[in-house]
Amino acid sequence: MDKIISKIAEELNVKPLQVENAVKLIDEGNTIPFIARYRKEVTGGLSDEVLRDLGERLTYLRNLEIRKGEVIKSIDEQGKLTDELTISIESAETLSEVEDLYRPFKQKKKTRATVAKAKGLEPLAEIILAQEENRPIEEIAKEYVNIDTLSDEDKKNKDKVVASPEEAIQGALDIIAENISDNAKYRKYIKKVCYREGTITTKATKPDEKSNYEMYYDFSELVHKLPSHRILAINRGETEDFLKVSIDKPEDKILFYIKRDLIKGNTQFTEMLENTILDAFERLIEPSVDREIRSDLTEKAEEKAIKVFGQNARQLLLGAPIKGKTVMGFDPAYRTGCKIAIIDETGKILDTCTVYPTAPQNDVEGAKKTLLDLIEKYHVDIIAIGNGTASRESEMFVADMIKDVKHEICYVIVSEAGASVYSASKLATEEYPDINVSLRGAISIARRLQDPLAELVKIDPKAIGVGQYQHDVNQKKLSESLTGVVEDSVNKVGVDVNTATPSLLSYVSGINSTIAKNIVKYRDENGKLKERKELLKVPKLGKVAFEQCAGFIRIPGGKNPLENTAVHPESYEPTEKLLDKLGFKVSDLSNKESLNLLREKLKTVNIPEIAKELDIGEMTLTDIISELSKPGRDPREDMPKPVLRSDVLKFEDLTEGMILTGTVRNVIDFGAFVDIGVKYDGLVHISEMSNNYIKSPSEIVSVGDVVKVKVIKIDSVRKKVGLSMKI
Repeated sequence: MDKIISKIAEELNVKPLQVENAVKLIDEGNTIPFIARYRKEVTGGLSDEVLRDLGERLTYLRNLEIRKGEVIKSIDEQGKLTDELTISIESAETLSEVEDLYRPFKQKKKTRATVAKAKGLEPLAEIILAQEENRPIEEIAKEYVNIDTLSDEDKKNKDKVVASPEEAIQGALDIIAENISDNAKYRKYIKKVCYREGTITTKATKPDEKSNYEMYYDFSELVHKLPSHRILAINRGETEDFLKVSIDKPEDKILFYIKRDLIKGNTQFTEMLENTILDAFERLIEPSVDREIRSDLTEKAEEKAIKVFGQNARQLLLGAPIKGKTVMGFDPAYRTGCKIAIIDETGKILDTCTVYPTAPQNDVEGAKKTLLDLIEKYHVDIIAIGNGTASRESEMFVADMIKDVKHEICYVIVSEAGASVYSASKLATEEYPDINVSLRGAISIARRLQDPLAELVKIDPKAIGVGQYQHDVNQKKLSESLTGVVEDSVNKVGVDVNTATPSLLSYVSGINSTIAKNIVKYRDENGKLKERKELLKVPKLGKVAFEQCAGFIRIPGGKNPLENTAVHPESYEPTEKLLDKLGFKVSDLSNKESLNLLREKLKTVNIPEIAKELDIGEMTLTDIISELSKPGRDPREDMPKPVLRSDVLKFEDLTEGMILTGTVRNVIDFGAFVDIGVKYDGLVHISEMSNNYIKSPSEIVSVGDVVKVKVIKIDSVRKKVGLSMKI
């Protein structure tokens, strides 16, 4: 375990004690959000992201140790374990390395070499490898011809017959070829050379056919320079049968390395062994090494893609809510009509309808009259338009229509990714049993604007659609990663226990879907919860779950104002003592005037001194002071607000040099896509993000950021816009 702790500490660049304490907390069953927020003193303030990386590595390294033990036991049972082999296995750093060392001792399926061994040709292979015999090899091989000694029945079985000296020699060479292929030292060297000097080459399988993979129709790049988005694009092109992929490697260098190790001077065996080395490389080593390298590259590319997806999803989930506004959700479509839902400031459905301003009906006047009446009747403040099919035509219709509205109104384009998945889900049916499935999308679009987090947790995180190649990566890993991102986001914001849906509550630390449903049932039967400790009356929510979840639950207007903050009940006593020391009471948190005075006093607190006096950690005290300064504050208020529009910008209106304000919709390895108000998102390439060198676009922007950009390239044919942030 000490070895694992040291390894993780080195990789994450933290102290071994921080890792040791974090591992202890994870093993005790504490959740990552709880450890990150309420056990900062124990972990030295490790963030939720670092803790998740730590948890992943902990699982991998523990599995690695288990596998090492299994391999050592298996080799020992075969009576072939040496001290040298034990040391090699124990010092291996990856599962792949362990499997390479185990390769020669694995039970094999039928191969040319296993057949040759069954014929008793191993001693002949050893003679050839020793390269010491002066007698002609054909003469030696005669001793292994067995056709005359076999029964008539055995002669019928090819796997038992050695009919000639040539056959005996070939069998022995097959054994040598497999031994070369199984040699862990050779495989390690070959992989190292391939990673350092190998080139991935792609050719078109259908050169005359147009596809998304045309840049890869005749393409090559060094293995170690290939970025993750290219690896995944090449994989997809190969799967869709547009590309043939190979790894070009320095074959002469590899063969020379094996020959130098195996061949002892110039003997009758030299040419034979040279041919066998070539056979081992081409027939056995190269195909499996290529598979391993491709698999390794894919795994690393997937990890990167999952990380990018997670970062983007986090930003989307933590998007700033637009509170206190009546919203019209506008789900665009052509033939089936645009679905409309009006939601009041609390998220309650006021009205729904379907209008047909787009093709083929083009009932612009009828749609205008219906919607203007609804806007007037419910005093709609904002129209949220989904960004899917017919979004552009709908935006032009809305921009024109709102010129006739008597009060101030604007519209905003909202990502509708996953809305249709949600509309047809069991959850949506439970939520809106009496509302047509097609109208539920409009409700979801409106509510996403009011509270992105509460709405997006209802959707499978994979359907949020803000990454690259999310459908190509390992779906189990993607799911686990995104669940972690949603958990961290929900717990960062906190959840109002009296209004939250079961889907939102189920992401709270310590609460599973059964407990979430039980909380809602308890709430329905007993009315609003007035204090956190009331949660202990909820079936299946015991003391352990309460400790994990209590700090993330919010009770606005409850008995104790601290219950609407992130201060954990375990810290109520020192918090009250702190307030008392400053001349305040907990009730003053609800009084605006007293709160302003308290804020000033809190700025003067000597943290090391007071922490000692209250017998709590300095980090915990810092967090308490932050919460008391802004009780009930939503951390998403610091996030960029959506860009509200009142007029439409056409693609044809764009000119090079134009400065625009846009919203970052997606961040990928090579740049970011920005919605500038035309139908097609513009691309800011990584080279146009900063005057300084940056490794990743996420160093500069996140999904949801509002950025100023300059138009630097317009491709009218392909409807592509190049943007720059270097203004």
